[in-house]
Amino acid sequence: MTHPRVTKDDIMKATEGMLQKQLYVVSTSPINGLGPVMEVLKEHLDFLVEIGKSGVLFGAGPHLADDEQTWNGEGMVILRADSLAHATELAAKDPMHASGARRFTVRPWLLNEGGMRIEVDFATGAYSIE
Repeated sequence: MTHPRVTKDDIMKATEGMLQKQLYVVSTSPINGLGPVMEVLKEHLDFLVEIGKSGVLFGAGPHLADDEQTWNGEGMVILRADSLAHATELAAKDPMHASGARRFTVRPWLLNEGGMRIEVDFATGAYSIE
């Protein structure tokens, strides 16, 4: 059975009026256990903070195991890169990947649905993000 070919243009037409923000998802997993991952964790986090300051980092964080309590070293980074090649270049520079502690894949992701609520109380400085 053959399936129809669906292009990005087809998706853009079907989601007209939605956000249609092109992002890139970096999925990352350890190569040789958590030892090497923990050795470069600080440098990895510093790298993410730096690309965050440049505006290219949309979000990042670990994937917890199914027990929701432990971590096996996997994570995800979402980038506002200019292209798949740019996102791949940034991912390769991440100390986790450059050191060989983790492997990665990069996939284009079109953000269409969802939302975020941010509340700031000016009197107390309290804030919440949902």
